[in-house]
This record gives sequence, C-alpha cells and structure tokens, in this order.
Amino acid sequence: MSSPLVHTRFRWQGDFAALTRMKILVIDDEATNVALLEDMLAEAGYSRVKSITDSRVALETYDAFAPDLLLLDLMMPHVDGFAILESLRAKDGDIFFPIVVLTADVNERTKRRALGSGATDFLVKTFDQLEVLLRIANLLETRRLHLLLDNQLAAFEEAVRPRSIELREARSNWLDTTE
Repeated sequence: MSSPLVHTRFRWQGDFAALTRMKILVIDDEATNVALLEDMLAEAGYSRVKSITDSRVALETYDAFAPDLLLLDLMMPHVDGFAILESLRAKDGDIFFPIVVLTADVNERTKRRALGSGATDFLVKTFDQLEVLLRIANLLETRRLHLLLDNQLAAFEEAVRPRSIELREARSNWLDTTE
C-alpha cells in the first residue's frame, strides 16, 4: 500500500523528495519488524535505509552510517534500547537528532523512562503504516530544517568573524590611545 497522504502533504512544499533522500537507521532484534519497516519505507520512496538486528553493533553502525533518524526498539537482548538511547544522547547532545522508540510496552513508566533518556517520539507495535510514515516525515522535516538553520548559522558566523576581529582590534587600539 503506497502512502499518498504523505506524498500529497509534502508535495506543495517541495520537501518530500528531500526527505526521501535522508538516512534512516532501524535497530530492532525482530527480523519481521525490520522487514515490515523496510517495506513501508521503500514503498513510500525512502531509499537510504539501513537496518540491523544485533544491538551490539548499534553505536558503530550509527557512527558509520550517520543517519538523520533512528527507529529504535527498546527491548532487545545484549544491549537494550535504553542503553543505546542514552549513549547517543550523551554523544550528540547539542544536535537535533530524532529517535523514535519502537515498543509494544505502552505503560507510563516505560514512556517516561524513554522520554527522559531522550526519545523524540513513540511508535507502538503493531505498526499503523500511515502513522509510521507521517511521524517519520514530520521528524525528518524537522531534522532537515534544523540542519538548514545550523548551516545558515555557521555561514553567518563565518561572514561576521572578520568584522568582529576588526572591531575588537579597533576597540583595543582606541583603549590604548585613551589610556
């Protein structure tokens, strides 16, 4: 089933094509969940998707792939999703990086712990395709806008840096002459 609502929603903005080129990492120990998410994403046009089922390689895969969004199962053997979530947030705390928690456990304690550890959103198993695609599109658009702002800020700082140096030097020279 394709997702025309996602395509229609972003077509007028011209952003959907940019979103489908963004990178999505799926970490879930259940191969059937991974296959389902990969199929949903491929059908919606997302072409840069990487999936792993072994949570022990999650951090190195994250570093190597540099995703724009992470779909992360919480309950996995070896390294659970909470540990991965906390490690990623400690590493990239200043950057907006959306992490969507995948869980069948919808109790309040789990939700609060995940949110407290840095989860951006939740998807409850079993997945509703439209909800999955809309949440992913919304978070990728937010990520894209954050990246644009970061780039514009860096360009602005670079443009202003020479003038700031000139002003500091002029101020220093002025202070030297008034003493």
